[in-house]
Amino acid sequence: MLDPEVLAHTLPGVQNLEKVADNEYRATMKIRIGPVQGIFSGSVKLSDFNPPESCHILVDGKGAPGFVKGEGDLKLSEDGGSTILSYGGDAQVGGRLASVGQRLIESSTQALIRQSLESLDSQIEARMRGEEEGDVTPVAPPSELEFAAGVTRKMLEDMVPVGQRRDLFRVALTIITLLFLVRTIGNWWMNRLANRVADELEERQRRRAF
Repeated sequence: MLDPEVLAHTLPGVQNLEKVADNEYRATMKIRIGPVQGIFSGSVKLSDFNPPESCHILVDGKGAPGFVKGEGDLKLSEDGGSTILSYGGDAQVGGRLASVGQRLIESSTQALIRQSLESLDSQIEARMRGEEEGDVTPVAPPSELEFAAGVTRKMLEDMVPVGQRRDLFRVALTIITLLFLVRTIGNWWMNRLANRVADELEERQRRRAF
């Protein structure tokens, strides 16, 4: 959990994560909550260590969409042959990020935590297999599409009766996938159009030169 390489492959949206001091990291993340998205830069500090049982985490990030500040505690406890991770904390958001609504922020936060812990579990399993096989291959963090699906799943769990969740989740996931594809194709088309315009302008200037 203190390995920057593991953390970088655990948190969704991480673009860069580096250790700047003992128990302090600087990170750059791309975060999207509802209609608000942007790049956040900030620090993650760990303190109050009680190895191997607990530690305190302090997060402070800023970006064009606003700011995020939070702190919490992680606790590890033995349960037979398994380890249980418990966590709790508080967060504060500001700027445009705060305009998306408390329910969406809470659902996005829970989805981020869930996916991070699931990714951490995958990283640990990959390392254990790699040590046995002599080849440790990092597992990729959740994609933007997977994070959006996680937010949708969390909101459905909070708002929809159990018996109706599966069908609604499939519909919502299909819509998200289609929107993601439309945006990807749109970006590709716009880039292609921009390149064609640039080539045309360059050709016209070349003709004028002659």
